[in-house]
Amino acid sequence: MPNQKARVKIYSTQRCPICAKTKTLLTKWNIAYDEALVDNDQQAYKEMSLKTNNARSVPQITIDGKWIGGFTELTMLHMDDELNYLMTNETA
Repeated sequence: MPNQKARVKIYSTQRCPICAKTKTLLTKWNIAYDEALVDNDQQAYKEMSLKTNNARSVPQITIDGKWIGGFTELTMLHMDDELNYLMTNETA
């Protein structure tokens, strides 16, 4: 569910199966997201590096510009109902 006003951003690559799974889950949870393909866009890769303390694996996910981690961290936030809290509260 890519969206220009999304609060979630996924840094991914075209051939990453976990990235595809992440996007499928976000769509299932009705959470809009923007995607930056770091394998094709040097600027997106630099942005990911800056926001994620030089993470080298994908997917990497930010909410409101704050790095939350990857797929595992996203699903943990969802299971702990913290993702819902993050998505229903406005940014400071």
